[in-house]
Parts: sequence; C-alpha cells; structure tokens
Amino acid sequence: MLFGIALGLIAGWFLVGQIRGSAVRNPSPPRAIMPRGDLAEDEKSTIALFEQASRSVVYITSRAMRQERGFLFGIREIPEEGTGSGFIWDESGHIVTNFHVIRNAQQVFVRLADQSNWQAEFVGAEPDKDIAVLRIKAPADQLTPLPVGTSRDLQVGQKVFAIGNPFGLDQTLTTGVVSALGRTIKSITGRTIEGVIQTDAAINPGNSGGPLLDSAGRVIGMNTMIYSPSGVSAGIGFAVPVDTINEVVPQLISYGRVVRPMLGVSLIRDDLVRRWGLEGVVIADVQEGTGAAEAGIRGTQVARDGRVILGDIIVAIDDAKVRSYDDLRRILDSRKPGEQVELTLVREGEERKVSVRLHSSTQ
Repeated sequence: MLFGIALGLIAGWFLVGQIRGSAVRNPSPPRAIMPRGDLAEDEKSTIALFEQASRSVVYITSRAMRQERGFLFGIREIPEEGTGSGFIWDESGHIVTNFHVIRNAQQVFVRLADQSNWQAEFVGAEPDKDIAVLRIKAPADQLTPLPVGTSRDLQVGQKVFAIGNPFGLDQTLTTGVVSALGRTIKSITGRTIEGVIQTDAAINPGNSGGPLLDSAGRVIGMNTMIYSPSGVSAGIGFAVPVDTINEVVPQLISYGRVVRPMLGVSLIRDDLVRRWGLEGVVIADVQEGTGAAEAGIRGTQVARDGRVILGDIIVAIDDAKVRSYDDLRRILDSRKPGEQVELTLVREGEERKVSVRLHSSTQ
C-alpha cells in the first residue's frame, strides 16, 4: 500500500512538472500593441497648461500645538498638522493661500514643485475674504509666478482647471467648467464673500488655497470651499474671484492688512436694532475729524433724564438699501478711501440725505 501511495505521489509530481514545463515552454503571447494617433488638440493644451502652471503651485503644511486637559497629567500639548495649497504671487517669494489653511498655525512650511522646502513667514491676511499672504526666502530663479487673469468677464460653461494637493496628494490636476457666477459664501469670520465662482472641477480637502485657472493658464480664482454632505467633492466647488484677490493681496503685502474705506462711525449691534423693530444700521458713535463728523451725523446719546436718544439710522448708501452691517460693509468694500458717498439717514422719523467723504482705515 505504501508503495502504491509513493507511486501515486511520483506520478502526480511528474504530471504537475509536465504542466508547468509546458506553460514555460509555450507561453500565451501578449496582445499586439496598436499604435495610436496623435493626441487630441484639447489634450495637448491641457498637458501644456499643467506643465507650465504646476511649477507655480505649492504644498503648504501648517503646524500648531493644541492644549488638552488629561485625566491624570493635567494639561498637555498635542501637535496638530494641516495641509493645503497655495500659489506663487511674485518673484519676491510671496505666496497666496486661504486664511483658513494657516489659521492658528505656529509654523508654516511651503514645498515648491521642485520638492524644495521653505519655512514661511506670515505677511498679512484678510479673514473676511479668506485670503492670506506668506513669504519664503527662495531665490527668484526657483519662483515662477502665475499670470493673473480677470474674473469679471467669465462665462458659465467655459473650461477651468484646478491644481492643488487634495488629501495631501500634491500636484493634482482636475478639470471642469464654470458652473455659475455671482455666488455668495460665508468666510471663516461669518462675513459674506461676493462674486464667488462655482465650478464642477473636483475640489477636495487640501485643494484650499490652490488656483483655479482658465484655458490660458491665468489665475481666475482661488479654490476655497466645497458644498458636500459627505465632506468630499460632490461637483460643487467655490473659488474666491481673482478680482478680489488682486485688490486685497497688494494691500496685504504693503500694509499687512486691508486698507478699508471708513465712514468714521461705530454701530449698534444688528440683533438689538432688529429687536427694537428698526430697519437699517443705527449709529452708536461718530469719530472726530472724519467725514461723518464733518457731515453732522449724530450718534446715540443719553439725555440728562436717562433717556436714550438713538443716533441716525443709515437706510441707504448711494440709493443701495442698507438693512444690516453686512449690507453696509459690502457697499463700502466697492468704494475707495477719499470717495464721496450719499447716505440716506432717518433721524427722529424724518428721512434726509447727506454727503460723506470716506477716509482710510490707516488714518
């Protein structure tokens, strides 16, 4: 019996060897490779755009320490790291990104397309527009600024290209179209950002701060936010328009903050004004030496008998209605220091108009 089992094993081994030997001696040939024609023109242009623009897109890493109260050991510090995108603004090393990418960061590092790493210094930010500027001390020959386009003449349906670092996967290109224009989103401060571009180019966490480009490779926006129940791309992304960026960034580089046109007044909170059943913004105080003071605008006062006499109520600026602080701020953001605006005021139930010279927030 043992002899029979051994003989069977030998026969099985011999048969397997024959099969294997046969497979080695007679392999199945690979499929023939079919030659392809030339790439389509739109493919060539997309490849060329990526090769040119990707060298201007950077990978941003932010580091911070978060304090956490432990059960046994008291307060301890927990390191946190975030990632995002940005793009080279000029040969002086200025990098543009979203404010929320570097918010609360204690250290920020920038990795260029050539994989060199640089510690960045904070230059300035405009949180209300979710825009920030960093600077790295890289030599000019390693810095390729992106050409700047315009967002005022965009059209729904035109092609767009997003380059960034979604989920830390650097130098990622996605494509799509302008899905809608003139959207409004809320910044990290709760203030509204106007004229936002909506796109279906895939944008995911990590794309924030990266450029949205037109087919000429020009920056037309900065990818900022997605609308998604799941937290990943659902085909609805939003980009801050480049016209806003091109207005804010030079001020951040020069002053570290945005130079705002100011009326020279402080206001009573919107929720209190609504509670009193009033519409508009109520002036709490008027700063001396400002256009508002020169125009005779009146702030809120307390009479000798303790009665509160409300200040003037701004209900319109240049015939644009003002119902809240957001309305007032949006209108003033479209003006410049030194310009004259016409305010429609309500004082003690009577409406009147006054002309006010806007002053600079740096004055």
